[in-house]
Amino acid sequence: LKFIFGPSAVPALDLVDQRSVTQVRSPSGRTLYQVLGSSGKLYTCYSSCHFCTCPAFGFSVLQKSESLLCKHILAVYLSQAMGACQELAVSEEQLTNVLLAEEEDEG
Repeated sequence: LKFIFGPSAVPALDLVDQRSVTQVRSPSGRTLYQVLGSSGKLYTCYSSCHFCTCPAFGFSVLQKSESLLCKHILAVYLSQAMGACQELAVSEEQLTNVLLAEEEDEG
């Protein structure tokens, strides 16, 4: 994993070991993932479009194209593969509030 994903591999595995990945699902089937980062901040990841709200994703992946993904997205993919995601069922309104909270944090 380290050969393919570089420095993101070990921290991502740590996040998986700590069960830091939660799949958030609404009744309509909309799904997103929240990852509690090593800094204690909660990041939202969208595996369907390969996106994370962390600064490392914006800088290393989008701006610099130095990495394929951040440790949070890799942790989501590893958790999915290993069946290690925590699951949280929320209402459509609660999911909307999660998405709006992310938008406020960015703005």
